[in-house]
Amino acid sequence: PGDPEAGELGLAAVPGRQAAFRQGLEAAVHYAKAVGCPRIHVMAGRVPLGTDRAAVAGEMETTFIENLRYTADLLAQEDMIGLLEPINSRITDPRYYLNTPHQAAAILEKVGRPNLKLQLDLFHCQIMDGNLSRNLEMYFPLIGHIQIAQVPGRHEPDSPGELNFPYIFELLESLGYAGYVGCEYAPKGDTLEGLGWLRSYWESRGLQHGGTSKAAK
Repeated sequence: PGDPEAGELGLAAVPGRQAAFRQGLEAAVHYAKAVGCPRIHVMAGRVPLGTDRAAVAGEMETTFIENLRYTADLLAQEDMIGLLEPINSRITDPRYYLNTPHQAAAILEKVGRPNLKLQLDLFHCQIMDGNLSRNLEMYFPLIGHIQIAQVPGRHEPDSPGELNFPYIFELLESLGYAGYVGCEYAPKGDTLEGLGWLRSYWESRGLQHGGTSKAAK
């Protein structure tokens, strides 16, 4: 993430911070190996203060692509995947450089490395673009991780909001998604009580708590 106290939220696309980015990436690989995590979120970073987004977009993209190629080569040695997550610039972070799945997909195509994938947070995607079904279908080959939270409150999937998560989960199953779904939401109360939505979903799918089939038992 860079230096949060200095207002940083990632460094991969920030011009002039390449050396610090590489140091941070090496540290992230060290930690990921220690805990057995094969995926690392490569944070793009913010548009520098006092600069216009459009004016620096080209330089930031060039920096991002160079750093991502370096990242891909390093992660390939460890059999790891690098993930790019668009973060919405309407509510969460107005200055974040990477803010739509379309932008991320275009950059991934330019980088051209198979061990770099899209980390699609449906909260951010809904705020920036909506059209979730089509976006999931269109970008499915690029997706390496999914994250969820209800919109606009960023709470549990069954809290009041815009997104129909039972439909979204079934869509992911129909597409053949076999990866993890990260629950990146702020619980409205107790964390375990807040997981009631998951228990209800398992039961609706004929599964035991824990995702195992009742028939198998």
